[in-house]
Amino acid sequence: MKVTAKNRALIIAVSMLFILFFKYLPAPAGLSVAAMQVVGIFIGVLIMWMTISIDWPSMLCLAALAFVPGISMNSILSSGMGNATFAFLMFTFMCTHTLNQTPFIRRCAIAFLTTKSAQKSPWSFITLYFACALFLGTFMSPTVLVVILIAITEEIFTVLGFEKGDKAADMMMMGMVFCSSIGAGMTPIAHVFPLMAMGYYTTATGNTISYAQYMAMGVPAGILATVVMMAIFRFVIRPDLSGIKSLDISHLKSELPAMGKKEKYALAIFFTVIALWVVPGVVRPWLPAVYNYINGFGTAMPPLLGAVAMAIVTVDGKPLLDFKEATGKGIPWASLIMVSATLALGSVMTNADIGLTAWIGEKITPVTAGMGVMALVFLFAMWAAVQTNLSSNMVTVTVVCAIALPVCMAVPGVNVAAVASIIGMMASYAFATPPAMATIVFAIGSGWTTTSQMAKYGFILMFVGIALACGIAYPIGCLVM
Repeated sequence: MKVTAKNRALIIAVSMLFILFFKYLPAPAGLSVAAMQVVGIFIGVLIMWMTISIDWPSMLCLAALAFVPGISMNSILSSGMGNATFAFLMFTFMCTHTLNQTPFIRRCAIAFLTTKSAQKSPWSFITLYFACALFLGTFMSPTVLVVILIAITEEIFTVLGFEKGDKAADMMMMGMVFCSSIGAGMTPIAHVFPLMAMGYYTTATGNTISYAQYMAMGVPAGILATVVMMAIFRFVIRPDLSGIKSLDISHLKSELPAMGKKEKYALAIFFTVIALWVVPGVVRPWLPAVYNYINGFGTAMPPLLGAVAMAIVTVDGKPLLDFKEATGKGIPWASLIMVSATLALGSVMTNADIGLTAWIGEKITPVTAGMGVMALVFLFAMWAAVQTNLSSNMVTVTVVCAIALPVCMAVPGVNVAAVASIIGMMASYAFATPPAMATIVFAIGSGWTTTSQMAKYGFILMFVGIALACGIAYPIGCLVM
């Protein structure tokens, strides 16, 4: 529904009623006035996030939280904009922006699609096509990746003579978008939603989830989800791929420029940053001193060092990273401000003095006491997956973590870190509807697939993701966390 000026005014008025006056309602037994105020802020801001915008309502959230008794503005800014997750994302966006200014992503995509393996058979080509989107999606924003891959994909369609409405073109466009989202759920590298869930877990428990631990869960589940997706495409859609037998896209490779110094230096710095995130967790059992030293700097230090290095290194008299351009074009500030607001909101909601999480745990524990551990894991995985396919990913992470983490902490036998990781993973698996993620809008807008097709196969893949999260990712998480 389009939000008209009249609707917008009404939504803001209703939201402000929750923010300003919810605290005056009779509180349930055991819930403080401050907790009621936090709940009112949460509901009011959530309404605006889901209907109007994510930017200025996030700033309103930060301001409103400062009026909660016992919560200072300094503590709000510290837990929001001063949070390591906020800094991590800002520096990472700067690094990835520099990498995106080089032909590297296009070079990777074309390299995948012109290998000998890709030329063996039509389904070999399709496999490499999806593998390309999956691999690049593990360290790139899905939105940026899909924009780049749509251009390459449409060139392929032109060579093949595909027309809009062809099953094969429909399948390739859908699968590319699906794989970009699956890739985003496989690692926390440059991906907001897993990092937010990991941050909420740290706020709630004081413990951390390492990149290696998260990836131990996310990578196997993501690969299996892609395999199942391809099986569905092959045996359900059954597209005619006869045109791919004679496909020759070698001209795309010849059009690429040789790898220059800028691309080489940017790549070297970026993959060094990734190594500083991932390697410590891998070598921890054998080199605990190395792990403790590098991990002691936090997750924001590697991209900070990377951004500084890119600003220092120059090619042809120009730095790899133009600070003004990177901060102006490379950082999605609206999303980052929302991250700040949700982190601050999560911090206040889990504040022991507010008592909200203790109250939630006390009230829900009797309800969940009869549920088995896996039933509880399934409940929150399902909730996160369904909501993220119908609304904003960041709102999903915020809402589900706010409820799930205190509940899981109160139920013996539940691995809270694994549940938090699954919530971040499921929040990335946005496949089905346009509100879920901009990538779906891009795919439908291209004309090569339709809203109904994205919804049909997107929801099927969503349930596959839920099953794999509970059956594969969670047991692995229990082993490594």
